Amino acid sequence: MISRKGLLLGGVALAVAALVVVLRPQPGPEPQPASAMAEVSVPELSGLAAEGKTAFGALCASCHGENAAGRQGIAPPLVHVIYEPGHHADGAFLLAATRGVRQHHWTFGDMPPVPEASPQDVVAITAYVRELQRANGIF
Repeated sequence: MISRKGLLLGGVALAVAALVVVLRPQPGPEPQPASAMAEVSVPELSGLAAEGKTAFGALCASCHGENAAGRQGIAPPLVHVIYEPGHHADGAFLLAATRGVRQHHWTFGDMPPVPEASPQDVVAITAYVRELQRANGIF
């Protein structure tokens, strides 16, 4: 015969096990491949940044996503604290476009050079990215 104490301990053990199962963190849904990695608010752009938006769309968005929000599994968002001016100065964008970049912050692989991007394109693209960063609280 089961004692009251044994029954009570069994009930407590069952309740604790149920709580562990219920309260265990559940994995979230897997992000869709190529989906945006960041929510980006687009401010009213200066003339140079508007030119940069056009150039970005033609030269960068296929990898870095619309409005530099990144693309899951393809390339990182540029509207991210990693790319704020104190960590990646404006010249880093020119070097990335002309020479490419070895993988170092993310696991997307190396970025190839973008020979179609002129230095003027990169200046405008950098202005666009900086205005997006500023509008989204990166700096």
